[in-house]
Amino acid sequence: MWEEAANRYLPPVEDELKRLLGAPGRSLGTYYSMMHYHLGWVDEGLEAVQRPGGKRLRPLLCLLACEAAGGDLHRAMPAAAAIEIIHNFSLAHDDIQDGDAVRRHRPTLWKVWGVPQALNVGDGLFALGHVAMASLAQRGVPASQVLAARQILDHACLALIHGQYLDVSFEERAEVDQAEYLEMVAGKTAALFCCATELGSLLAGGEAQVVAHYRHFGHDLGLAFQMTDDILGIWGDPAVTGKPAASDIVQRKKTLPVIYALRASPELRDLYEHDLEDERILPAVLDMLDQVGARPYTERLADRYRAQALEELGLTGPMNGYHDQLEALAEFLTARNY
Repeated sequence: MWEEAANRYLPPVEDELKRLLGAPGRSLGTYYSMMHYHLGWVDEGLEAVQRPGGKRLRPLLCLLACEAAGGDLHRAMPAAAAIEIIHNFSLAHDDIQDGDAVRRHRPTLWKVWGVPQALNVGDGLFALGHVAMASLAQRGVPASQVLAARQILDHACLALIHGQYLDVSFEERAEVDQAEYLEMVAGKTAALFCCATELGSLLAGGEAQVVAHYRHFGHDLGLAFQMTDDILGIWGDPAVTGKPAASDIVQRKKTLPVIYALRASPELRDLYEHDLEDERILPAVLDMLDQVGARPYTERLADRYRAQALEELGLTGPMNGYHDQLEALAEFLTARNY
């Protein structure tokens, strides 16, 4: 059901993104083409290609929330594009921080153009995400709503960076508890999810309590989404995910299955003192995760947050077809294999 919304929303989202990421002059053509590469529009030779550039989940959530709340999606389009641009800023920097050489089945920005230019691309995307919000006024959004929307995006960006800081810092720690994990994910992943649904409902003119329910819906969905991603980061098929097998283990990411298993297994804590890229160690780590039930534990918690998200969605007001599509999208995002 949500695919209908994707087919309707995503072409104008792509048009808005391309408008915002157009090079302002010839001397910067290559720089903006690097952004286009990162978003999936060109190849390494900067020639146009037809390939997936990401799922565009956050703009989809924003526009669905806007229409579910009774708004006009065209007024919210700049905000939807801004959220996607900020998301891609975070991916550009995340790939550098994690040393990831592959994203979406092809080399990452820093592998193609080096770390300094990849940082420049990420910084530019961050700035352009904020520039995009200025277009709201041109769509007839009142100045007070534009200001509120920009503050929501600013706070989401700060939370996102807080979450990324915590995620990187956890790699250097032997133990992280579940509360700390939830704080990290609330920033790294859930911040842009709840920003998307909050902005969509705000720009629809929703009342404060309704906007709050949309915000909570996005927050809980973001947590469930990340827990599903944690599962894929260990047990996902590289041919589907586009990342190496058990990449989160090798990078010592403190994802939820790992946090749960480290607390349950002293043997696993001992193994984590060794080189996790060792071909003898990694299978033993995976075996211990299975022994303590790390995957079903993570699945149960993801299910709980998904249920909370759907409960919040149900409190937003009379249900309509857009609510149904949001519900279907939430179900898909927490039961995907990529």
